[in-house]
Amino acid sequence: MAVATRTRSSSLLRALAATRGAPVSQPLRSIHEGPDTIDELLDRHLSKKAPSSSSSLLDDDALEAQARRRLTSSRREALGLYRDILRATRLFEWPDDRGVPWRESLRANARREFEEARGERDPEVVARLLIGGRDAVDQALERVAEASRRMVQAEEAKRRGGA
Repeated sequence: MAVATRTRSSSLLRALAATRGAPVSQPLRSIHEGPDTIDELLDRHLSKKAPSSSSSLLDDDALEAQARRRLTSSRREALGLYRDILRATRLFEWPDDRGVPWRESLRANARREFEEARGERDPEVVARLLIGGRDAVDQALERVAEASRRMVQAEEAKRRGGA
């Protein structure tokens, strides 16, 4: 029965094509009739690109994907650096000359600098900013650790001398 229906619908489609002026040489298919081969399926559903521009498009796509990956990794590094800065500022509890805790001043400065560099797209500049920021955090943590060691040593010396 399905074969009879298919034949009837094909003859109906040919008759419609003939009345519209479409060439009858190409057999028309109804929506429910699928492609005969995979090549036919691909030809129907994939857009064809010109062979001369396809290599340049692929190169452009590859370059865009590479830039996106680089940007994503830089974004991850920047977020990691920002989190490290926030963690490091927990150690700065004492107030500055105005009575504002250093922690708050450092966090505000970090936020301001990150916001200023937010729109930077040049990978070399972004890398330089990330390296500079990482070095500044490491140096600040080393200074805090050294000051903490000196304070502990002074306390121990006081206890030994006072005991």
